[in-house]
Amino acid sequence: MEGMLLVSPSPHLRARDDINRIMWSVACALAPAVAISIYFFGSGALWVYAISIGAAELTELVCLKMRGCPLGRAADGSALVTGLLLAMVLPAGCAWYCPLVGAVFAIALVKHAFGGLGHNIWNPALAARVFLQFAYAKQISLSEWVVPHKLWGPAVDAVSRATPLATEQVARGYHYLDLLFGNGVPGSLGETCKVALLVGGIYLIVRRIVDWRIPVFYIGTVFALTYLLPAGKEPAAWARDPLYHVLSGGLIIGAFFMATDIVTTPITRLGRIIFAVGCGILVSIIRRYGGYPEGVAYSIVLMNTCTPLIDRWVRPRLYGSRTPKAAARA
Repeated sequence: MEGMLLVSPSPHLRARDDINRIMWSVACALAPAVAISIYFFGSGALWVYAISIGAAELTELVCLKMRGCPLGRAADGSALVTGLLLAMVLPAGCAWYCPLVGAVFAIALVKHAFGGLGHNIWNPALAARVFLQFAYAKQISLSEWVVPHKLWGPAVDAVSRATPLATEQVARGYHYLDLLFGNGVPGSLGETCKVALLVGGIYLIVRRIVDWRIPVFYIGTVFALTYLLPAGKEPAAWARDPLYHVLSGGLIIGAFFMATDIVTTPITRLGRIIFAVGCGILVSIIRRYGGYPEGVAYSIVLMNTCTPLIDRWVRPRLYGSRTPKAAARA
């Protein structure tokens, strides 16, 4: 009938990007870092990627079947991105069961146990990484990791070597340029080449999939506090070098690809800034005063837990109301 008003549930404003586009865009943004990690670590990296992604996709299918959901949802790319990110925060020399157990934990317990995509409290890949740190600490220890192939300079004969944040003498062995390109610098698969990560992160910012405020305030907070915080009990030579801390460890991959997870971060701009600053404070405190040389995974998971509280108290002002709190009471 002409002139009939069609009523449909909100939202009425629709964006071009959907879950599939977003997830596959993230996968594409990670491609440069994945490619260079395979060059750095060889077949060991391939095995970790294959096991992690395969286990994530298989667990996704099993969970969808158990929940009575369409199996076609497994093709949205979310499980692939989870498996990919989990592999990128693991060392190439870890045992085969580490990415397997981690992927199952991430998909089954962190994602589907809370209701599936969009309902999880924590970033699945990072929550699995924290779990593996406790369950298989020796296998994924940060103290002695496989040394990757070098882009330039003489080859390293050692089988393993300390990561930049795990030794007190690293200022003599790693230079800024080496850290930026991952040249002979041990670490997780996806954290070594910062240039590749920055290229992917900027791509996501340009696509407006990632809010630039989170990586900028996250990294900026770490940079500032590294310089301002007093030294710990046994400070290393690089302890108060802000640029060294920014280029070391998993800060870049965490800031651009983990802390920016749409589901587990606040929805408002101010809330995201608070979230990012909180992550930066936690990383700085853990690195400076904690017994663990890295703190990116812990900082993001802990701030994920605070996201509902941030969203509750940082609300946009509704039209016609005086304050957000007044609008909430109304």
